Amino acid sequence: MNKLLSSISTLKHCSSSSASNILKPGDILKQSRIFSTTDISEYSKLTRDMNPLHFDLECASEAGFKDTPVPGMLVASLFPRIIASHFPGAIYVKQTLEFKLPVFVGEEIFGEVEASGVRRMHENSFMVKFATRCFKGGDNNNVVVISGEATAILPTLDVKFDGI
Repeated sequence: MNKLLSSISTLKHCSSSSASNILKPGDILKQSRIFSTTDISEYSKLTRDMNPLHFDLECASEAGFKDTPVPGMLVASLFPRIIASHFPGAIYVKQTLEFKLPVFVGEEIFGEVEASGVRRMHENSFMVKFATRCFKGGDNNNVVVISGEATAILPTLDVKFDGI
């Protein structure tokens, strides 16, 4: 069973002039999660990624890890989850990733996406660029484990808080 610590979906408006739920550049959406060994097992079965680094402590130790790390792509899956949960029907079109530090089972990970550019494409769609980051230990800790950028096509800029 996945331990989803919180879908505390929050929207932080970086501009002080609006309290609406319309996404604007500078707005940040966040969610947190704790990954389990079951998550790693299910991910590996689905992707057929059976890298022993994620299952064998000796292999992980030889690679310089204190424990078996969670696959980085599994951790990065927080980004599309955050976007889709706030914008049902979003189409994820691009993601860059930089893996900075390992994540281990049981650690609380906070994912955030920050809108950095919004462009209307059609009457009912918007191209949005996001800065993406995952942190260990929360906002005050500021230990970045993954960073990057994402681009998604959103059907609306109206932020939903009852998504996935």
